[in-house]
Amino acid sequence: MTTLLRIDSSAQLASRSLTRWLTGLFVDEFRRVDPFSRVTIRDVGHEPVPAIDHRFIEAAFTPESSREDWMRQRLALSDQLIDEVIAADILVMGVPMYNYGLPTALKGWIDHVARIGRTFSFDLARGDTPIEPILHGKRLVVLSSRGEFGFHPRGMRAPMNTLDPAISACAHYFGVRQSDIMTIAIEYQEFKDHRHTHSVEKAEAATIKLARDLAAEHSIVQAGVE
Repeated sequence: MTTLLRIDSSAQLASRSLTRWLTGLFVDEFRRVDPFSRVTIRDVGHEPVPAIDHRFIEAAFTPESSREDWMRQRLALSDQLIDEVIAADILVMGVPMYNYGLPTALKGWIDHVARIGRTFSFDLARGDTPIEPILHGKRLVVLSSRGEFGFHPRGMRAPMNTLDPAISACAHYFGVRQSDIMTIAIEYQEFKDHRHTHSVEKAEAATIKLARDLAAEHSIVQAGVE
């Protein structure tokens, strides 16, 4: 059974959010092909996780056997978010570009999920690469919307794009290899012209195809295992 983790990070209402439309479309199409798949929804855009602080850091870096009750309570939400990632085969992120980067809500989610002893280990004996991911074998679908255009590699605004590099840099915390990140983006949102309409249509078609392809692939793999 395939498990999807749908993560929405838009601050917009559902009726106005293009990324929520894409994540919903992906999940619906995936389940048309694989009706037995499971879906967990985590909407950090509408229900933001609290920012990490010195108490979170102290709790996270204290060995589990030595944690006080307040530490376990401070890490309870982080544990829940990480458990959702562990259970997922495919992470489906709705990620609007805000000021050329990640929404604050998604950055907060990442800060709770990237945790020593749970999603990565740290050992200075490894020299200049002390961090090693603990999770493996997951896929990440990034469904995005951008007000302007040209953020792809070698595009006119590529140097301004801090969103895609940030997700790529943190993907190993989620158990995702670089080659297993798939991104579909709507552009021209601020222009509201025919280019935006075409971009929406293109993204919708690509999302449907990707959902169907991944669902079929996972169904074949699981049938082989069973």
